[in-house]
This record gives sequence, structure tokens and C-alpha cells, in this order.
Amino acid sequence: MTRTSPYGFTIFLGAFLLFAVQPVLGRTLLPLFGGGPAVWTVCMLFFQIGLLGGYTFAHILGRICNGRTAALYHIAVLILSLVFLPLAVRNLPREMAPEWAVLALLASSAGLPYLVLASTGPLVQTWFREQFSDRSPYRLYSLSNIASMLALAAYPFVLEPLLSLTQQRLLWSAGYAAYVACCAWCAWSHRSSAACAQQSAPLENWTSLLWWVALAAAGSIVLLAITNQMCQEVASIPFLWVLPLAIYLLTFILAFDSSRWYNRSLYARLLSVAVPAACAVSAVGLVLPIAVQIAVYSLTLFVCAMACHGELTLSRPDPSHLTYFYLAIAAGGALGGTVVALGAPALFTSYLEFPLGLTFCCLLILAEWVRGGTWNDANIPVHRRFAPATGLALAAIVPLFFLPGLDEPITTSSFRNFYGILRFRERSTVAGPQREMRHGRITHGYQFLEQAKRAWPTSYYGPASGIGLSMKKLPAAASVGVIGLGAGTLAAYGRPGDVIRFYEINPDVIRLSHNYFSFQRDSAAKIQVVEGDGRIRLSQEPESTAFDLIAVDAFSSDAIPTHLLTVECAATYRRHLKPEGTLAIHISNQSLDLGPVVLGLAEELGMQALRVDSQEDAAQGTSEASWMLLTARSADRPASNKPRLSIRWTDDHVSLWQILRWH
Repeated sequence: MTRTSPYGFTIFLGAFLLFAVQPVLGRTLLPLFGGGPAVWTVCMLFFQIGLLGGYTFAHILGRICNGRTAALYHIAVLILSLVFLPLAVRNLPREMAPEWAVLALLASSAGLPYLVLASTGPLVQTWFREQFSDRSPYRLYSLSNIASMLALAAYPFVLEPLLSLTQQRLLWSAGYAAYVACCAWCAWSHRSSAACAQQSAPLENWTSLLWWVALAAAGSIVLLAITNQMCQEVASIPFLWVLPLAIYLLTFILAFDSSRWYNRSLYARLLSVAVPAACAVSAVGLVLPIAVQIAVYSLTLFVCAMACHGELTLSRPDPSHLTYFYLAIAAGGALGGTVVALGAPALFTSYLEFPLGLTFCCLLILAEWVRGGTWNDANIPVHRRFAPATGLALAAIVPLFFLPGLDEPITTSSFRNFYGILRFRERSTVAGPQREMRHGRITHGYQFLEQAKRAWPTSYYGPASGIGLSMKKLPAAASVGVIGLGAGTLAAYGRPGDVIRFYEINPDVIRLSHNYFSFQRDSAAKIQVVEGDGRIRLSQEPESTAFDLIAVDAFSSDAIPTHLLTVECAATYRRHLKPEGTLAIHISNQSLDLGPVVLGLAEELGMQALRVDSQEDAAQGTSEASWMLLTARSADRPASNKPRLSIRWTDDHVSLWQILRWH
């Protein structure tokens, strides 16, 4: 083993664990916050803040002149971080906004270990530079990114399919203990180094620092915005988390490995094609197959991130300023994460960060052309400067024509929070004027504005739909539980003596469905609305709470909260469903075939499953819909002998590969 081996191995292991823990924790937290894509976005913000904290720690420790003192400090922090093992999610904070609750849970579960892991790259590279002054430490940065990408690739294809979440957390904890030993070994070996931290003079050009932050922020914004675009239309699942992140890391690997991977003129041309293509895909959305959407978004992310990180490598400083450089990159990443995870939901009522992020990226690269001297380089023919620059300028303008909401009528109102975007609009149809609620791109209910038709159950809940048939067969004075409020359309079926209890996690849906629609106010039934995740709130109901019908209709755009379809959740449904009751699950979805999963639930519950597909009826205001109805088996309703594919999801294991509709 060479003298440099401990450094390379420690950096590799630390980087692998740094990114392996991200999908593990994100997957663990997902069911606690409704299963929406914003959970991962806020998780990414925490990881970026943790990276900034780790780089800051490395920067400060790297400025300590006494090698022994620096080593002892780091060993002490390493030992202290072991109290977080084994990795586990602590108690859910009460009375806290979901964004801050996610951050608090992550900090209490893996805050210090993550900070220590984040400090590994720059700190160990600093030690490496001090002991091997004739060798560049930047290749070690590329090595750490390779390890990170391997960790991300291993999760959806190896770790998630083979191991439960509990096993994943235990395996990660064992790996972290091994990392602590390796890092302590490097620190102890470095303690006797005669070299000081080689403090350099302060950066002479602080403008460079600002550019590093801006370039890193642009890459981070595009990463998170594109991840949101993909997750909101399919499902918030590890594969769609790690794919964009792996692409993002790949650009770091290529950019920092060698300057030959980045050509300014080439990537300017690629940006001029990829950015408009991504905007077009965003505009047409669900019309395109999943594979096409993922391919275009992934290509756009690669080109944007490669341009940003390529410009970073072209302007990187002398290794004596290494920690300044990494600190600026981490600060830019955290800034971009803050913009998307916290700033955008507070400032915008649509996903403006996606087109604006693309525009910002193109403008920044164009500015780097001017700043770096390419625009004025007499050695480059004019046409080779003018054409790419013009393409960049046009690519920066194109996203502004695809701003969400520009194609909506003036009557549209938009609201955004942690759980997504709600839009309300009035439109004319063949059956009369309607008011519509949309969540993302999916219609979640509408109501006729004419007095005579206001009580008609519309959209996916018409009389011929599975849920409509179930509601009409309820006994007198029935009790109905509904997970997912939407426009409150199911209240239209309420009769005197009935009780309909809606469970809704999004407070905006509760407030706005009451303000914009009259289904709840007009219903003859007693309407109750319970705020919170449907599964959690239902599990907190007393044992005496029993429903004749439980309807599961909780969707986030076209994505699904998978924790509502696991066998553990089935136990909650069983506990609160009367023996002859019906469990109705809405499975209309353009991206996923949920039928096999619901069949797995039926098997778990020992119930008969019936699929009801209803057609669109514009005159009645109903949409095409698919529902699965689960009822008790009896002599006249025996279990079908026909073999059918069934899939059982658990809280520890959910895989969407088998049910994805790729075309």
C-alpha cells in the first residue's frame, strides 16, 4: 500500500457514505409528510447546508497552523459523532411547518455525522497537499465524486431492492464506524507533519469568489428544479431522486478530471438546443411518455450542470486556496437549495424556478464568455464566437415564454405551499360553465356554476364511477372516511344522517376547497375535515371509529403517496373498516399501473377486488376514471381463480419498476 492510499480510501469511503445516506433518510421521511416531492427538495437543502458546514469546518481547521492540534480536534469530533449511531429518525416535531420539521428531523438524526462526512474531501485533500506538495489534490475531488455517484447508482438498483430500510440504516451505520476509524488514522498520521496549514495570503480577487458561488448556485437551482419537474409528474421515489443527482455529480467528475471534457463553444450550442427542448417538454407534460420526459430533462440537466462546473474548473485557483474554492462551491449549492426549497414556495405561486433557473444558467455562462475573454479573443474566428453566443442569448430568452400561468385565463388563482401548487379557474364547457381545481397538471375536481347543476358529482366521482356506485349502495346513516379532500366532490353524495369525514394533509386544500366550491356547504350529510396525513390521522382514531366506506384518493399531481398502499397501511384500513364495508382506491394514473399493488392489498386483507373503469361523459361533467373496490369475500363473491399479477409494498420496501408505464 502506498503512502497516499489511506487518503484516497478515506475520501472514497466518506464520499460514498455521504451520498448513500441521502436516499435512505429521504425514503424514511417520505411517509411522514404526505409522500410529495417537496420532501426530497427540503432534504437536498439540508444536505447542501450540511456540505457547507463541513466545508466551513474543514476551511477553519485547515487554517490552524499546528498539525497536531488540527488532528486532535478532528479526532474528537469523529468520536463525538458516534453517538448518532445507529442511524434512526427521531420523533416528529410538533406544531412546526413541514419544511422546518424535515430539517429538524434530519439534523437530529444525522446532523453531526453528515457534517463530518462533508468535511472529509477538502480536509483530507489539505493534509494530502501538505504531505505531497508535488502532487495536485484536485484529482482526489474527482475520486470523491466517483464514489458519490456509485453510492447513488447502488441505491435504486442494489440497496433498495435487496434491503429493508432498517437494514439499510444499520449497514450505513456500520460503514460510518469504519469511516471514523479510517479518518482518525489519517488525522493521527498527519499530527506529526512538520508542515503547517500553509496559510496563504487572502484572496486577491474576491470577484472570483462571487463567480464561484454564482456558478455553483446556478447548477444547484437547475438540479432541484428539474428533480421537482420529474417527481411531481410520476412519483417521489429514490430512482427519480438519484438520477438527477448522479448526472449532477457526473458533471463534477468530468469537469474536475480534465479540462478536455469541457469545451465552451460546444456546450453553448448544446444549451441553445437543450434548454428550449426542456421548456417544450414542460409545456406539454403528461402527453409525452415517461421515458421521453426523463431523457430530455436528464440531458438538459447534464448540459447546464456541465457548463456551470466546466466554468468553475476553468477559473479554479491555485491549490493553496483550495478550501476557499470548495467553500464557495458549497455556499453556492446551499444558496441554490435555499432558493428552490424555501424561497420559491414563499415567493411564487407556480414553479417559476424551473424556467428562471434555466435563464439564469444561460446568462451566467454568457457572462463568463465575456469575463473569461473568449468574446474578445482575436485568435478565435468571429463566427465561432458569434454563433454560440447568439445561441446562448436565445436560450436564455426562450424559458421566459414558457413561464407557468401565461397560458391560463385571467380568472385563474394560484396558491403554493410545501405540498404543491393549486390553481383555480373558470371555464366554459358543453354542459355549462365550471370552476376547476388543479394540483400541478392534474384536475382534482370541478363544479358546475349553474344552480341546478351545482350538486352534480363531477370529474372522477360521477355516478357511473367505482366510487359513485359505492356511495349509492351505502346503508342508511352511513359513515364514510375519505383520504384526500380535493374539491370536496364526494360530499355531493351525502344524505341526511350520513357522516363524511375527509382527511387532508394540505391546509390550503382545506381552506380553498371550502371557499371556491360549495359541495361541503350544500351536502345533506354531516361533513368533517381532519387536517393531517390520512394514514397518520386514521391510525390515531379510536378503535370505535368504523366506516362503511373508506375512499383513498390522495394524489400529488400525477404522483402518488406510496405509503398509503403498503401492507402496514392495510392494517389501519382493516381496523377502521366495518366487516361488510368497502375500501375504494382511486388508481387513475397516466404514469403508473396501480392495479397490481391494490391486488396485493386485497390479498393482505383477504378481500375481493373489483376494478371499475368509467368513461368520460362531457354532458354530465364526468371524467374517465379507474377505481378498485375491495370488499369482503362471500359465497356469491368468491375469490377469482384467474391468476393475476399482485405486488405487495411495505413501508420498508416500495419499488415502482414493475408498474411504470414507459410509453
